[in-house]
Amino acid sequence: MLDELLAAWIGRQRWFGGKGRPIDELSIDSDVELSPGLRHLIIAVWQEGSRDRYQVLVGERDELPDRLNHALIGTVGETYHYDAVHDSERMGLLLDGMAHDETRGGLRMRHVPGVTVDTSPRSVVLGAEQSNTSLVYGDAYICKLFRRLIPGVNPELEIITALAARNAPHIARPYGWIETDLDGTGTTLAIMQEFLSPANDGWDLALTSVRDLYASLPQVPAGEAGGNFAAESRRLGTATARVHHELAEAFPTDVIEVHEVKRMAESFRRRLGLSVAEVPQLREHVGFIEHVYHQVELLTTAVPVQRVHGDYHLGQVMRTPTDWVVLDFEGEPGQPLSERRALYSPLRDVAGMLRSFDYAARHLLTGHSRAAELEPRAQEWADRNRAAFIDGYIEGGGVINQADAALLRAFELSKAVYEVVYEARNRPSWLPIPLAAFRPRAS
Repeated sequence: MLDELLAAWIGRQRWFGGKGRPIDELSIDSDVELSPGLRHLIIAVWQEGSRDRYQVLVGERDELPDRLNHALIGTVGETYHYDAVHDSERMGLLLDGMAHDETRGGLRMRHVPGVTVDTSPRSVVLGAEQSNTSLVYGDAYICKLFRRLIPGVNPELEIITALAARNAPHIARPYGWIETDLDGTGTTLAIMQEFLSPANDGWDLALTSVRDLYASLPQVPAGEAGGNFAAESRRLGTATARVHHELAEAFPTDVIEVHEVKRMAESFRRRLGLSVAEVPQLREHVGFIEHVYHQVELLTTAVPVQRVHGDYHLGQVMRTPTDWVVLDFEGEPGQPLSERRALYSPLRDVAGMLRSFDYAARHLLTGHSRAAELEPRAQEWADRNRAAFIDGYIEGGGVINQADAALLRAFELSKAVYEVVYEARNRPSWLPIPLAAFRPRAS
């Protein structure tokens, strides 16, 4: 019966990756009782011949408090089954388990050597995430539960523990993790880190700056309008360069030779061809994009590669009272772990952040009655903050020479091509945002 309830429930969850497709079969692969009334499940969901596995903590009660009604999965007999991550009375067990290095039914709960975990804070679910679920314990910890499971150590756990061991700045301190074996491979189920309080999300700060700019008098330059963000963008660039330096020190590095660089440009071009076939609005920009890709094919030197963030944008950074902190080193969640652990040019991260500045500048223009009038202001804000970020990156030790600049531009346009397809499929009204990337610009 429980598997039937889960099959009806899981498709409505924000973190479920198979929305819009029928579930052919659902089975419970692992069922561990963590305590009376609390079960840890790993469930397999089959859709169109492929299988994904998910982590669900199921609570059981004879009576369901009103505060948990929204988490109800269903009833079996007189027992209520619900998504227990919303039950602060029972989620303390995860905190306690990590604090004391407990193992229960194949689940290994561990704390980082040398740290002490306070088990007194109660949990609350952070509501902003989609692909995972995060529990905040007081103002001390945030525990990210990975809903969709991929066998292997999550890159984020690997990176933050390595950087913390080096006392690297600009990261949230790790405190613990939960793991199990999946397909015979140690697999990360959850990571607990320092909760950054007080701190502000980079995307929210950028949007505040853009709102202030749009509300200011038309003749006021971006640098003089309230909420000027350029100084923060510069600091963020410096922090990014320092994180890249720490990653290069903590993990192996390499170079990709010229012939491999050319193959990378060819892969950009293949994606462009497929994207133009799907989104005709790209066609008029093909000449400009091809020219940028060709500059990469002309490079005559090898390109240094290393571990990088892999999914870098303003939503992945937080501004604390003292500096910027970088979060979510797991890379693009939809990609295989081997790709997320692969070595790339750090310019891939730089390009991701530059695209994020463009999105922040134009996000508020979608559906705006004065969009055409405000477009030059959006361009001004984006150009100013992109330039400040690059200046900070170089100031922090990042390298962007002439050859790097050509590669950076290609990374950025390849990202924008991907965004065009994404927006055409999911948010057509946002399509002008990535299309604006193909206009010639100074930075």
